[in-house]
Amino acid sequence: MSRSLRALLAGAALTVLAACAGMQTAAPTPAPEAAAPAASADYTQLIADLRILSADDMEGRDTGAPGGERARAYIVSRLDALGVVAPPMGRLQPWEMQGRTREGPRTFNGINILAVIPGTRATDRYIVITAHYDHVGVNDGQIFNGADDNASGVATALEIAARLKAAQPEHSVIFAFLDGEERGLLGARHFVEAPPVPLSSIALNLNFDMTARAETDMKLWVTGTYQNPTLRPLLEPIAAENGVSLAFGKDTPQDTGNNNWVEASDHAAFYRAGLPFLYLGVDYHPDYHRPTDDFEKVTPAIFAAATELSWRSFQALDRGMSR
Repeated sequence: MSRSLRALLAGAALTVLAACAGMQTAAPTPAPEAAAPAASADYTQLIADLRILSADDMEGRDTGAPGGERARAYIVSRLDALGVVAPPMGRLQPWEMQGRTREGPRTFNGINILAVIPGTRATDRYIVITAHYDHVGVNDGQIFNGADDNASGVATALEIAARLKAAQPEHSVIFAFLDGEERGLLGARHFVEAPPVPLSSIALNLNFDMTARAETDMKLWVTGTYQNPTLRPLLEPIAAENGVSLAFGKDTPQDTGNNNWVEASDHAAFYRAGLPFLYLGVDYHPDYHRPTDDFEKVTPAIFAAATELSWRSFQALDRGMSR
């Protein structure tokens, strides 16, 4: 997640929030959903994905760096092993864009990773699940492993991909593992500029960024229901999981500065394009954007609970949206 974008763009975002309301049509509110016990699922692969992507040998997964290339190869291998196919444009979406560094602007060469699972009902309407796999690399000799930011979101998205191979979704789903988020949402911007399907066919962007460390307030935050109010009734009935519950906000005119997340991560590119979006992530914690954001700081049961909530949120949206 990009801290500087939060502060820089939040003010501009507030001036156009009201214009984006009502972009999505929803079916009637579903009945309250009973919590599925976390013990009923096997989270071994989820935790392994988090550990591998945030290991020292990934060198902080910086865009254009060898560590980022290794992370990309791992994600591709996971998708291939799951049997999740690439869209017609191919598995990899390379791009070249100018981004930011501590020293000033610089041109980056990044690569997004794409996958698609066809739907059963709204086959020509797509839910685009995004999670950025890059982090900030190595700075002053220290590796910034980015376990929560955002190896966690990638692991959550891979878990959802595995489940959708076993239970096909109603909407078609595109998975976009994006590069260059930390350098200015570069991969997301390129995805929207050169999408694998027409933008008009995208029903929703569901963005996962920092899904592991909910212990700060035991909440997985959902940002974007202020802009897309018909989506909130689909998610409100979802019960807490192992003490972690969904919370709605950080998207209103009253949310200012770093407390407004409307343009804080890759969903901002979809928002700017006028597309419905929701962002799921945890609140700030002391290891955010520090070299201490390590795998060992993650409580597996809390991460598993947040991922279960993410899965059930996807299910509610997939089933509840009319198109």
